[in-house]
Amino acid sequence: MSKYSETYGVDISKDVFDVANTTGFYRQYPNTVAGFKKFIKELEKSAIVVMEATGYYHYCLAQFLFESGQPVSVVNPLSVKRFIQMRLSKVKTDKSDAKAICDYALINPVPLYTGKDQNQAESLQLLRLLELYLKQRTQLKNKIHGEQALGIPSKAVFRSLNRSKRTLDKEIKSLETRLLSLVKEEHQQQLTNLKSIPGLGDKTAALLIVLTDGFTKFETASQLCSFAGTTPTIRQSGSSVRGKSRISKMGNQKLRNLLFLCAFSASKYNTACRKIYERIIAKGKSKKLALIAVINKLIKQAFAIAKSGLPYDPNYATKLN
Repeated sequence: MSKYSETYGVDISKDVFDVANTTGFYRQYPNTVAGFKKFIKELEKSAIVVMEATGYYHYCLAQFLFESGQPVSVVNPLSVKRFIQMRLSKVKTDKSDAKAICDYALINPVPLYTGKDQNQAESLQLLRLLELYLKQRTQLKNKIHGEQALGIPSKAVFRSLNRSKRTLDKEIKSLETRLLSLVKEEHQQQLTNLKSIPGLGDKTAALLIVLTDGFTKFETASQLCSFAGTTPTIRQSGSSVRGKSRISKMGNQKLRNLLFLCAFSASKYNTACRKIYERIIAKGKSKKLALIAVINKLIKQAFAIAKSGLPYDPNYATKLN
């Protein structure tokens, strides 16, 4: 039985948010501070409000409710989507989505939103903008390569593309520097400890800290592996379907890409990671599979170090024997 007197599901968009609960209550409010105040007046303090993580639009309402002392939860939209698909629902409206989120929260445990301070909020904004700029830079690189492949590229086009790329390079470096400085303000010791892991660099360590709120969002290393999307999925059904096991790729893509780059270095200089890599290769498995195993080992090392507050010790396993 839920410890809350009522559960409210919220489907939120740019301009409005729709609210539904178990008793048939349904309202639509403007996605503004005035709308937030009107909504909270109709809530009991013992009720919980559940919404999806929608990138930008949910943040202000979640933060407002949290600062007002109202229990609030922000859930993974993919989980809600799968829940709706499982029910074979043929109706999709803002009202039905709000009710579905409410129903999802009644059946599944939902984490309480813990709020974000100014540094955390800015760090997440920096990450989103970095993600956009990195995609744009990749597109420019591909375009430059394509123009070069023509054999006789237009000088005007070529110069314009290179100017744009240099501008993006400068902006990306500036944003990465700002992000690192914010992480150092609140998590300097944790950042130092994580960087002591052979193979883990500044960018990846800082990203891990920001995405996990200083490793407070996850209770186990396995949950963090799932968040990064590096856990294997098994494709097997009956006697006829025997698909290759692959990683889920449902987690954070930027984190996964950085960890993949770190795995190359860790497989050489990190003792535990190197042993795993060599053992898998010796069994005749692919290098990619071995690197994925190294990534998961790196995540587990990072999780253990963050939780213990101690730097990396290559002789830790030996000391236990």
